[in-house]
This record gives sequence, C-alpha cells and structure tokens, in this order.
Amino acid sequence: MRAMILDAPHQPLRLGELPIPKPNSQQILIRVRACGVCRTDLHIVDGELTHPKLPLVLGHQIVGIVEAMGDGVDKFSIGQRIGVPWLGYTCGDRCPYCLSSRENLCDYAEFTGYNLDGGYAEYTVADYRFCFPLDPSFPDLQAAPLLCAGLIGYRAYKMTGDAQKLGFYGFGSAAHILIQLARHQQRQVFAFTRPGDVPGQEFARQLGAYWVDGSDVLPPEPLDAAIIFASVGQLVPAALRAVTKGGVVVCAGIHMSDIPSFPYEILWQERVLRSVANLTRQDGEEFLTLAPKVPIRTQVNTFPLAQANQALDALRSRKISGGSAVLVID
Repeated sequence: MRAMILDAPHQPLRLGELPIPKPNSQQILIRVRACGVCRTDLHIVDGELTHPKLPLVLGHQIVGIVEAMGDGVDKFSIGQRIGVPWLGYTCGDRCPYCLSSRENLCDYAEFTGYNLDGGYAEYTVADYRFCFPLDPSFPDLQAAPLLCAGLIGYRAYKMTGDAQKLGFYGFGSAAHILIQLARHQQRQVFAFTRPGDVPGQEFARQLGAYWVDGSDVLPPEPLDAAIIFASVGQLVPAALRAVTKGGVVVCAGIHMSDIPSFPYEILWQERVLRSVANLTRQDGEEFLTLAPKVPIRTQVNTFPLAQANQALDALRSRKISGGSAVLVID
C-alpha cells in the first residue's frame, strides 16, 4: 500500500510502499478514504512533540471503510464507514485515570498517528473500541475534520460551561466548527485572528461571529470565557485580560509556545486558566450525535495523498483558505 512516511523529525514525509497491515485481536482493518491534516501533525514533524514511533504514518482524523476484523470485534461490520480519532488505546483499568472515567489522561494511552500508524496511507488498523460510526449526512471529506478539530474542540467548548460571550483565539479548523455549535446554542462568538489577517476575519464574519478583530485588540465588552486554538503562548495573558471575573480561559492545543509572565491581577478574581488533553470516547459520542442536529458543515481544502508535504507546508504557512485541510486517498 502507498503511505506517506515520517522517518525522522524535521524531514519531509516520504512516499513509500508498506505491507497492508493485518488486524490483531480487537482491531479492524480500514481502507482509508480521507484523512484530515492537523496542526498536531506539524508539531510531530517539527519535533515539538517528542518520542513519536518511527518510522511513522501520521494522521488521526481518519474516515474509511471496514475491510477486515480481528477476533473479539463485536461493534462494526464489513463495509461500514467509520471514523478514527486521536485517542487510539487506553488501559481501561490499570491506572487511576481510567478508573475514574478520565481515560483522556490514561498513563498508558496510545495515540493515532503518533504511537500508532495513522491515516496518511491507503490502509490502517485501529482498535475498534476507539472508533466511531459516522452519520451518513457527512460526506467523507466533511467528516474528517470532525474527528479532531471537532472532537477536541468540543471538549474545550464544554469546559466553558454556559458562557454566553465566548472568545475564539485563532480561527482555523476547530473554530470554524465550534462557531456553528455556539450559534446553534445562541451564544455570541468574538473571533480573534492574527493582526491584519483580513481573509481570516472575513471567514469568521461569514460564519456569524458577533465581533471580529486581531488578537492584539481587547473585545468591546468582557467575555465570559475564551478558547485559545492557536499554539501561541502570548495569547494566554491576552485572553485573561479579555475575560470577566470568574471567566475561564481554555488552552485547546496539545502544544503551545512558552507563556510569558503576566501580572497576577489578570488571573485574580477567580479567573480560571486550564488546558485540554486529548478526548474521551464520551466526548466523541456526544459530539458526533450533536453535529448532524446543528447541522455542522465543514469547509475543506483537499490534497491528494502524495501531496501531504504540501498540505503540511500550507498549514504551517497559514495558506489554508479557511476551514480544514484533508488528504484524499484514492
């Protein structure tokens, strides 16, 4: 099978041939039809997330068809379309986090496209217990971004509680999904982009943002909560200054540049600063049930499998024109 392979950090992916994997017990073989390109993939390629499996097939927003099943699989059927997310395995009962319904923090967790080969390939295998059926209303390309930008974005969104005035710092793949949910729930979204990013600001307005400006500008009124989707540590004090007393700032990325020091007064008055780590299967079930009801519609920029490096470069240089990047595997 064809696959785009990472041999070492700081190197381009290599188009190569690998054997089609065989599913072990509790695994399914999936013929990949589409795979989203995530900023986390960039963090792996750029060496910011250390100790990936090498060589590695990236990709953790996988849409595909069940081709074969190992022993013990009792959830899916041959020919069924499914989605594979970032969380690929947890111990279930060996660590205190799994025993307390916090599997996203599992001490033994493994992640698709990081510890486990992912979807930048024609085939992949996955633990069936961590895969999701996909609503038929979502075509392959539009479903792929839901599996990370949507799922982990949703976990961050839940951490804002019932915030009615909600700030999004960074308006990319996750934000363009979550603004649709926020509007469905009649919340106001204040969108912050890179200063001078006119296309990004226009994209946010088209999706119904209540207010839009650069991340160097304070909003016209205090926010109840803010989510930082961009991996820029300097946005943390900016977001803390933007939220009201008791407000919440959620850092939604798996990696962020260093956070600069800031005065205690912008954290004081019971403001909360917290991060999001991974996702749980419950997050996935909730969001993928909710998404068709909104309905959420993702906007995608497509690349063939062999152009995965170009897709990553476009994401790195912010040349993705709104929405998400998705590899088409044909």
